[in-house]
Amino acid sequence: MNSGIGLVLAVFSIGTIEMLVAEKSVLVDFNTGFGGQIRYFAGMSGSWYTKKWVGISLHVLFWVILFGAPYLLQPVWKAPPKDLQIKRDGFYYLLFFNNLLRLALFYTNAYLLLPKLIYKKRYVGYALSLLSWFALMFLVDQTLFRLFVPQLEHYAWNFLVFNILPFSFIVIASGAFRMVRDQMKERELAKEKEMEFLKTELAFLKSQVSPHFMFNVLNNMVALARKGSDQLEPSLIKLSSLLRYMLYESDQETVPLQKEMDYLNSYIDLQRQRFGRKVSIDVDFSEVDSSYEIPAMLLIPFVENAFKHGTGFIKDPQISIRLKTNNGLLDLEVRNKYSTDDLEVKDKASGIGLPNTIRRLNLLYGNKQELSISKENGWFNVSLKIQLK
Repeated sequence: MNSGIGLVLAVFSIGTIEMLVAEKSVLVDFNTGFGGQIRYFAGMSGSWYTKKWVGISLHVLFWVILFGAPYLLQPVWKAPPKDLQIKRDGFYYLLFFNNLLRLALFYTNAYLLLPKLIYKKRYVGYALSLLSWFALMFLVDQTLFRLFVPQLEHYAWNFLVFNILPFSFIVIASGAFRMVRDQMKERELAKEKEMEFLKTELAFLKSQVSPHFMFNVLNNMVALARKGSDQLEPSLIKLSSLLRYMLYESDQETVPLQKEMDYLNSYIDLQRQRFGRKVSIDVDFSEVDSSYEIPAMLLIPFVENAFKHGTGFIKDPQISIRLKTNNGLLDLEVRNKYSTDDLEVKDKASGIGLPNTIRRLNLLYGNKQELSISKENGWFNVSLKIQLK
């Protein structure tokens, strides 16, 4: 009994200390505008007590204390009777192996049973698993009792009296430990998402689209104005909608997929106007259910990257963009021809870049998204699949 209570205290101590050392103070200072900035201060992030090895060391320390407590707290005998010494040693061995089972129960419950059964609302399976574990402990205890303490009779009632409460405490304590850990992870993930959102927003405000692209579009519009072309007005409308989306709607957490598609279409049409027949551009958005919502500006970096690296000193440049949805699965494929000898000077400040976009995808969708990037036969291929529901 004392061993079980000590175990609970150790477990809660571990959880409490880990929760305290994992806390981080975060200061976010965000000033909008093109001169904006984001500053972060992680008050404890660089300290030794936030390292992973410290948490592992705490677990090891408490389990060592628990296993060693019966030996450290045993009464002192000047000359204990031989039978008593034999029985006492046998009980120590029995307690040691029982504690091993309790240790295994603690981590099995925390890392396997809870996430696989309770989190998925499989309560009957969870109850049967605990009953099976308790039955296993009884069989092991009975076997080891006869092995280490053969002088005494093993009674099931004694096993229940001395193990039911420690067993319950371990299950409750490991559940509390798991909830604390999950809550800490959720808090950290929420902070990380918020910081990533602010960083992404600032990157968009500074330069969502390559300045070279904007300058070329404006120069084309000047030429259209001088010619008195009828294409000037629709081009200005598209540029206006593109800038409006970037500046006023990209700060929303999610936007209708239709708005993201409108932005992509405006961007692609302006690129068509810029390159004319010099670049073959194939676009297919015909199989899209626009009722879904996605984070703003999530798809444009892949399209912008295609135009950034798929034009210039490339023979017969071609760009293919296909977007579709099927049963809640968004599927984007972007392909462009590229040349390893491309001598065009690329703008380093264009867009937020693929690395930041990949990071954003991981934060927003985790394992609900799959991104594949490859180079094959002179083509740069991007395939993005996101489970929207």
